[in-house]
Amino acid sequence: MNNSPIGIYDSGFGGLSVWRELYRALPDESLIYLGDGAHCPYGELDEATICVYAQQAVEHLLAKGCKLIVVACNTATAAAVNFLRDKFSDIPIVGLEPAVKPACKLTKSKRVAVLATERSLKSDKFRTAVQRYAEGVEVVPVVGRGFVEAVEAGEEKSDKTLQLVASVVEPIIERGVDVIVLGCTHYPFLKGVIRQVIGDRDVVLIDSGEPVEKRVESLLERYDMRAGDDHVPEYKFMTFADDDYCERLRSKAFGE
Repeated sequence: MNNSPIGIYDSGFGGLSVWRELYRALPDESLIYLGDGAHCPYGELDEATICVYAQQAVEHLLAKGCKLIVVACNTATAAAVNFLRDKFSDIPIVGLEPAVKPACKLTKSKRVAVLATERSLKSDKFRTAVQRYAEGVEVVPVVGRGFVEAVEAGEEKSDKTLQLVASVVEPIIERGVDVIVLGCTHYPFLKGVIRQVIGDRDVVLIDSGEPVEKRVESLLERYDMRAGDDHVPEYKFMTFADDDYCERLRSKAFGE
């Protein structure tokens, strides 16, 4: 038994889509969320810079006594998770895997798209996943340019965002894609508008929140780190930005 918190880290708001899965499935666990905010978006940063920011974030979470770290950012996972595991080898660190495998199992048209940041789509993790799981399936990599910025600005439901998403998603569907992987944790906040663009067409959306929660749960069991049944969980939010950004993190986490 271990009542220490789980730490969740992302470049900004995106990892809250993972936070919500942990909050839902692990109601006894305390959670500390760190949304960088000051350096978001990460998508076009070089790997060395992302490693510096990721190390700072993990150090902050460990200073708060976190027992396990979730890197709830696809870009930070791609660029820095191996570095973090080497640097902090005494604590479990969970990253995000490109959901290529489930997408390739679901597709009927044999065409799937992975919507992600430029950095994620250039990563070894993505290339390896395609080589391993996509035999006989065309995987279309698509940069969701402007998607992160729309979520960070709180403009998920604006007409401008609808037009932006349509300009990216419509050409994907026209290529015959029937499964779209949301390969950035910011993108699930755009599910509503993406589904609006899809309409009644038979296209499936996949994101990484639930698989990450299952992985965290298995590690808590393996290392006997679950919180006690009588533990009263606490939820804290941190950022490298300002107090207003931190309050926005809290509000978005609880869907306010």
